[in-house]
Order: sequence, then C-alpha cells, then structure tokens
Amino acid sequence: MRLVQYKDTSGAQHVAVVEDAKTLIPLKAVASTRELASIAISQGVTMIEAAKARLGDTNVDYDEVAKSGRLLPPITHADPAHFFVTGTGLTHLGSASARANMHKADNKAADETDSMKMFRMGVEGGKPNAGEQGVQPEWFYKGDGSVVANPGADIPSPSFALDGSEEPEIAAIYVIDPEGTPVRIGFAIGNEFSDHVMERQNYLYLAHSKLRACAMGPELLLGDLPSHVEGTSRLYRDGKVIWEKPFLSGEDNMSHSLANLEYHHFKYDLFCRPGDVHAHFFGTATLSFADGIKTQDGDEFEIEAAPFGRALRNRLKTQAERKVTIRSI
Repeated sequence: MRLVQYKDTSGAQHVAVVEDAKTLIPLKAVASTRELASIAISQGVTMIEAAKARLGDTNVDYDEVAKSGRLLPPITHADPAHFFVTGTGLTHLGSASARANMHKADNKAADETDSMKMFRMGVEGGKPNAGEQGVQPEWFYKGDGSVVANPGADIPSPSFALDGSEEPEIAAIYVIDPEGTPVRIGFAIGNEFSDHVMERQNYLYLAHSKLRACAMGPELLLGDLPSHVEGTSRLYRDGKVIWEKPFLSGEDNMSHSLANLEYHHFKYDLFCRPGDVHAHFFGTATLSFADGIKTQDGDEFEIEAAPFGRALRNRLKTQAERKVTIRSI
C-alpha cells in the first residue's frame, strides 16, 4: 500500500491511499500520515491496517492534484523544527569511486582517500549479525522540515551555492512514539540534492554541502522495503533529457544493513524525543555530477522506482542573494 498527502482546492490537508496511477482514495477522519501513525501506534496496529479501517467511499483524480501543485511530501509536521532530515553516505556498493575521485583531486599522493577507507569499513562491518552493532556509517544533517520541497515544486538553491545537483535515494520515515521509541512508518523515494562542487573543494566542507533543500515522495510505501530496488534518475533541460541513468538500492545493493544505519542514528537520545518526525536518507551510488554534468537554473530532476509509484519531479531554482545581518543587543 502507498499513501499520499495533498491539499484540496480549499487548502485543507488530506491523506489518501493510491488506488492506481490515476486514482486516490481519501481516508476518513484523518488529515495526515503523522496523524495516521499516531492512531496506529495507540491502537497497536500497522499503518496498512489503520489505513484500511479509514478508507473513504470517494475518489480523487491523482493527475489533477499533481497538475494543480497540491501534492505534499509524504510526511509533514505542524512545527518544522520537530522534523529532522538526516542521512548517511558511502552506504551503497559502488558508491565510493566517484566520491574518492572527488576528494583525491586535491591530494593525488594519497594511497587511499578517507572516503574509500570509510567505504571499506562499511563493506567489512556494515552488516552485523543479529543482536550486534556494526561499524558506524558516514552521517550528515540536512536541516529541519522547512527544507523539504513539495513534489513538483521548485528545489531552491542558495545564491552562494557552487553546485546544486540530484542524489536519487530512498528515505525512511519515522515517528517517535510517546515512550521515545522510533517507529518506522514507511519509505519514500527522494532527491537528497547537494552541493558537490563545495564538497569537492575539501572533504571537511561536507557538512556545508548538505545544508540544502531536498524532496521526497510523493508516495509513502508502507510495509517492508524490497531488498532489491531498481530506479532511474533523469535530468531535463528545456524539456529534453540531457542525462539519464539507472540506480540500484535496497539492502542487496548496500554495504550497510538498514538495521545498522537505524541503530547508529537513533542511538542518540536527541533523536528519540516523543512526537518528533525523522526522514533519514540511505545514500546512493548514482550522480549526474560524477558524469561531468553541471546543472543550471531551470533544470528539472526526475527520480522514479517502481515500488514507489509516481515519479518525483522538481525544478532547480536559484535563490536571490540574501543579505546576512547580525544584531547585537
């Protein structure tokens, strides 16, 4: 089962089951996936069971919702400060080569980059036995819920950015229950969107390069993530595809298990605050930047994978320069 969040023509928010590529079935008496998750947690049922119990008897035209710009991300929070957007890198088999080449450019004498070392650590210890903890992955913070662009909307890139390009990834979505336990409610396809030129200047700029917008959805996949996921990432310019490449994800194609990635995020008490929402990106091995593509204002990103339904599309929009003013009182 897959869910979407959207607004009706009057601006009210709804959550619906995806019946097919053209049809949504709104749920009754529930306005968001977060609200549905709270109900499921309190009743001790799955998200699928909670959704089935609230299926309405009306249909909504999926294409009309999308064309009119009313799709929302698959998870939202009324207070974006309580929505953490984070992720991990160097988690996919094959993900190290482009990164290693990027970081080796400034240190050609190095026998092995830090990226390659971390990747090898993941290959050797990222899938521990049940009950054991594996090696830590690379981890990064992207921002709070305010950085998540709606499906179909512009992805803003700051005026000071040196690059803004896609990263096709799967994100897991979590709600923290009243006891402080993370509860995974589903998965979404995402565009993790980063500044790779800034990162290439120096690996210590990784934290800066990740403080960018992102996008997810529009659909939330309920239940388990397939162990093998095949998708396609495309870049459009003036309506034409200028770059296209398949990507692989799921545990079969990763050097870390999902359980290991989750452990090393939620082991921190900071991320177990009741009521908070988390979207955690699991990394990728496919980038247009690695193929020498330089994005420009107005380019459109498209990321799709069959288990996640409708493709995610967003347009790159460079923001106007904002003067930074600091007050002292």
